[in-house]
Amino acid sequence: MGEELVTLTGGCMCGAVRFEATGTPLGVGHCHCESCRHHTGAPVVTYVGFTADQVVFSGQERSIYTSSPGVARAFCNSCGTSLTWEGITRVSGGKIIEFHISTIDNPDRFVPEDHTRYGERIAWFDVADNLPRYLGVGADGEEPCCHGSVGNKKPG
Repeated sequence: MGEELVTLTGGCMCGAVRFEATGTPLGVGHCHCESCRHHTGAPVVTYVGFTADQVVFSGQERSIYTSSPGVARAFCNSCGTSLTWEGITRVSGGKIIEFHISTIDNPDRFVPEDHTRYGERIAWFDVADNLPRYLGVGADGEEPCCHGSVGNKKPG
């Protein structure tokens, strides 16, 4: 995303929970981890991340499920929409909030840059792009395992 300053708005399906994020996004990507898939019911999750101090929620308070130590996943208690992944980054040690791209009012503005947890992907599912794929989260200098689809097999 570069250093572009943006204002992002979005919310749940019923409109009870709304959010706004202002500033430079940390990144946009696809996550293939089992936890994200379970949270959303989708074979892959696309997200855009911000630091927690860039985010304001309004309307009904979001419900939080602690899915693992230090990781919270938010959803609307009225309609059930999965909204966020929230946790502490390994790189900066600060709290981040990653919004599921489909909850954003204008998702076309946020183009994915990579795939994370690619080793956990469902073997029959892939996205036809040439983005770098990381077995982990791509932080701390991790090299991509590949670029583009690997077909109906898991990398690694």
